Amino acid sequence: MVKLPSEIVARLRALYDGKRVCVTGGAGFIGGHLVDALLALGAQVSVIDDLSTGDLDALAPHLEVSPDQLSFVNGSILDDAALRDALKGVSLVFHLAAVGSVPRSMENPARSWDVNATGTMRVLEEARRAKAKRVVFAASSSAYGDTPTLPKVETMPTRPMSPYAASKVAAEALMASWCRAFGLDTVSLRYFNVFGQRQKADGPYAAVIPVFARRLLAGERPVIFGDGQQSRDFTFVANAVLATLLAGAHDGALAGEVINVGAGTRTTLIELAHELAEACLSDAGQSIAREPEHRAARPGDVMHSLADISKAQQTLGYRPVIGLKQGLAETIAWHREALKTSR
Repeated sequence: MVKLPSEIVARLRALYDGKRVCVTGGAGFIGGHLVDALLALGAQVSVIDDLSTGDLDALAPHLEVSPDQLSFVNGSILDDAALRDALKGVSLVFHLAAVGSVPRSMENPARSWDVNATGTMRVLEEARRAKAKRVVFAASSSAYGDTPTLPKVETMPTRPMSPYAASKVAAEALMASWCRAFGLDTVSLRYFNVFGQRQKADGPYAAVIPVFARRLLAGERPVIFGDGQQSRDFTFVANAVLATLLAGAHDGALAGEVINVGAGTRTTLIELAHELAEACLSDAGQSIAREPEHRAARPGDVMHSLADISKAQQTLGYRPVIGLKQGLAETIAWHREALKTSR
């Protein structure tokens, strides 16, 4: 479970204790960490997840120990009955359910659109029917596409370069329009390259940090698609959870706004590989750094990404609480332990 500073936890507990909330995609990577935090803050949490990419490992202990505080609906956000069951009586919805991954969307655009765009519309409609006060949406920095301007500011035009990005931009438009048309308060948080414990390293659509981590821990070279000069704003999951909690608890209307959530710094993939190698110290204290292997660039990927987080600071009071080095160290420690227990 991610840890937040005690003073922030105390302030958020006063705002979430006893609040009934729903987390769509709550068995996923970010969703699972968000559920952990909400339960620790005293919220009554309902999760809906079809387990197509998530799993119950993170939720199972809570379901056993706190069945009165956490309920789980095994279903899709495209299933009206399941969605109605999950949102019954909630005042706040965190909408994280999605078909992630740019490469996956390139192979199956229709599935990404159905879940990410149409699914968002269904969540908004059910939230409206349930008389929820706010929907907080997990949007994506992929909305900015390959525009060269850095950092990325929310007022920039969107330029989606993949079906995944297009579906997320469409969902942002739905969030804003449901606010304007029906008075449902909404906000879209554009996450920038979130990483951390429990992020999956297996499968063809795994994110770069867990894949690099597992290869390095296995003594293998990390694989970079392209020349490695592409850069990202890698955001530790604790920071993403904090921003999401702040958005949910914000006093006053958020009115369909789009807000960047990142670390506000960028790292090239070459630099990332070296930073991760430094974090993967051998038992003898020697670095296991290995030069990465380069392969052809993948279609749909963007070259550079960096968040301007001033709006998140001004609107939500958000500031990153854990930097890249600490986040990578905690991530490596988790993967090393996970590898031990899987043997």
